[in-house]
Amino acid sequence: MRLALAPLLLLLPSCSPSERAEKKVYPYRWVYVSRSLRSDQHVADVERIAAVASEHGLNGMVLAAGLDRLDLQPPEYFERLRRVQAILTEKRLELIPIVFSAGYGGSVLAHDPNLAEGLAVRGALFVASGGEARHVPDPAPPLANGGMESSEGHRLSGYALQDAPARLTFADREVFREGRASLRLENFAADPQGQARLMQEVRVRPRRQYRLSFSVRTENLDPPRAFRVRVLAADGRALAPWNPRLPVTGEWQRLVWGFNSLDYDRVRIYVGVWGGRGGRVWVDDLRLEEVGLVNVLRRPGTPVRVRGEESGIEYEENRDYAPIADPQLNFRFDHEGPAIRLLPGSRIRDGERLRVDYYHGMTIHESQTPVCMSEPKVYEIWAEQVRRIRRTLGPLRFFLLSMDEVRMGGSCEACRRRGLSMAQILGDCITRQFRMLREANPEAEIWVWSDMLDPNHNARPNYYLAEGDYTGSWKHVPRQLGIVTWYYEKRRESLQHFSRLGFRTLAGAYYDADDLQNPRGWLEALDQTPGAMGIMYTTWENKYDLLAAFGDLVTRR
Repeated sequence: MRLALAPLLLLLPSCSPSERAEKKVYPYRWVYVSRSLRSDQHVADVERIAAVASEHGLNGMVLAAGLDRLDLQPPEYFERLRRVQAILTEKRLELIPIVFSAGYGGSVLAHDPNLAEGLAVRGALFVASGGEARHVPDPAPPLANGGMESSEGHRLSGYALQDAPARLTFADREVFREGRASLRLENFAADPQGQARLMQEVRVRPRRQYRLSFSVRTENLDPPRAFRVRVLAADGRALAPWNPRLPVTGEWQRLVWGFNSLDYDRVRIYVGVWGGRGGRVWVDDLRLEEVGLVNVLRRPGTPVRVRGEESGIEYEENRDYAPIADPQLNFRFDHEGPAIRLLPGSRIRDGERLRVDYYHGMTIHESQTPVCMSEPKVYEIWAEQVRRIRRTLGPLRFFLLSMDEVRMGGSCEACRRRGLSMAQILGDCITRQFRMLREANPEAEIWVWSDMLDPNHNARPNYYLAEGDYTGSWKHVPRQLGIVTWYYEKRRESLQHFSRLGFRTLAGAYYDADDLQNPRGWLEALDQTPGAMGIMYTTWENKYDLLAAFGDLVTRR
């Protein structure tokens, strides 16, 4: 299916808004829709959205529907997918699949969870006893007063920072989970930033794996996402990106998260409220512990090495010890790592101290687990999906690469042995994805989210847990790519950056606002950008109430 698209008209900066409205309608006017197609209701949702989009001048639907995991979909999925394709054809909307994410690796990890990007652990201590070797903290992290028991008045001992004791933070000896006291946080509106925090700096071993846990209780917390946990290095780098989801009011619950210390020997652990408006929070029984082999990864690029601490002998898997794997591999820290099972005839002796090197995966925020962009099997999986997309849907005209927010990379052996920068690893990944799709259809137009190629956004050093610098990533991707920009506050800088490099651009607009000021701002910036091709109604909260008005706006009806 080919749409007769309106030509892109050039606009002189001196044109008035009314002249611009009469002269310029962008050829690509899309709507973003995310549905798994696991139910008939999802097809009905697509049909409803498509009808509104078509009636109000839009001409494409960017569909996130598991199209990069077709080999894992059940038979009924394909029947629903055919119905969706027929609906879009009837409504004269291009089907634009969103595919291939390295930052949100769910589709790849559904094939093999060991393809997650791995953070290195070096020299974790295990001690052999009774036919197995178990992890031993080396040493136990010295977290002080985690039970909140020791205080002078309302000031807790052992903490380097406590916001406004007796005004925002309190030692509560009436409500607690364990022991005789807890930390209570309240009166958030009394602080200009709504902050009520507690922080302790703790010594850690570099390149080790740690678990942080605590108990928390809430009462009328406003907003419910105001409570946060932060583990920061001395230079401010966040090692445990996580915003726990708490109920507005809830009884005591135990929360568990974890982190890798990377190359740091000290971390600052924060718990508290940021941007609070009301309610109360209690925190108790804060613990930090070193763990071993939790979420250990087993693939060619994440080798495990076990050696004697004194002898230096590197012991062999399948000879001295059984294959190591985490049967609960889920990228969280809610379970213990496996013991190392010694085999009959093992050279490892009872009481021997072992040093173990390995790589582990982890989740960022609630559910994001990146995959390794250097492991060949990842590209085999993607190539198979391209073949299946073509067989199922035919030679599609458009694709959108979901290569945004790649928050880990460059840390495993597969990445390091390439001798490339993070910018080059990312650029090579996107280039290979581009070539796969072009081989399937040489006429395909391939677009990609902007942030990882944008120096005004995420193309920079010290980005989350990525070990390396994304700066310059835009130099390593094909200029035939189209770029979907989405950082509203930097829209002019971003559009200018890509335009100067010769890329075509499209704006990811709306983002669940209550009005259309965001799309209007994008249109003003697009009108000043050579190579601008269009705009997309982008909702992550399934809010389509303004879709009709958006269509009218972008078609100047």
